[in-house]
Amino acid sequence: MQVLHIQTPLLESTPLSRVVGSEVWLKMEALQPSGSFKLRGIGRACSYHAGRGVQRFISSSGGNAGIAVAYCGRKLGLPVTVVVPLSTPERAIETIKSEQAEVIVSGESWQEAHGHAQSLSGRDRVLIHPFDDPLLWEGHATLIDEVKQSGLRPDAVLLSVGGGGLLCGVLEGLHRNDMADVPVLAVETEGAASLGASLKAGHHLELERITTVANSLGAKKVADKAWEWCGCHEILSLSVSDLEAVDSCLQFAADHRLLVEPACGAALAAVYGQQPFLNDKKTILLVVCGGVGVSFEQLQQWQQDLEKR
Repeated sequence: MQVLHIQTPLLESTPLSRVVGSEVWLKMEALQPSGSFKLRGIGRACSYHAGRGVQRFISSSGGNAGIAVAYCGRKLGLPVTVVVPLSTPERAIETIKSEQAEVIVSGESWQEAHGHAQSLSGRDRVLIHPFDDPLLWEGHATLIDEVKQSGLRPDAVLLSVGGGGLLCGVLEGLHRNDMADVPVLAVETEGAASLGASLKAGHHLELERITTVANSLGAKKVADKAWEWCGCHEILSLSVSDLEAVDSCLQFAADHRLLVEPACGAALAAVYGQQPFLNDKKTILLVVCGGVGVSFEQLQQWQQDLEKR
């Protein structure tokens, strides 16, 4: 299969290490060609299906997954249709179109867009799920393979959670690289905290609605596999506010000259907010998952609006 993702840098962050008094290492997935970690798993899935003779890729996405599928389609020479919900930023839609993909806007939420995308799939048209597919998890797990190859063994992994695809991949990677004892701090924004709500309730549940500016985290329910992992690995759940996520994006841009979405800012907020879970961790791996559907001006506007609430 053709490999479409790149090996991303693993960088020690002096600013973030100073905040928590520990070594903070950044896996820079924002530097993937499509702008986010999504390319690892989606690239694997698209390459697999292209090898089996599929003629078109269908995607349902709030942004980053659709961009990754569109990128893969262009690289593999196959047409792509991406169905996005009404909440998708215009910047993300234009980025998808720039990769020569067709964009259909349908539904208020990702779930509704996904339903429309399912109706478009067929024998020679495959639906590439944005987070719930073992092929994706296998691809995302390569992130941890690269960390292992670097010689780093973290005391904790810190990442953002939407539908749980990244979480599933990271956990698969930890277990196949002899790091099954490394705990994971899974961070969500308060308006999309389906994993946190499930853990609190003691059963796998679905949120009634999504209320967050972090569109990339907008799944009402995490994948079944993500929920299963909670029973066999140490996973701690944390919810942060939209303002904390946005503030963290702006601070990260100042510290590292790199722009990321609020979905990524959620994980960054755990460090900037000095979460107690990190106090005894000497080495922390933070997945900078990325995201291209935002501008610096949009982050500033969100910050101003959220501060007024």
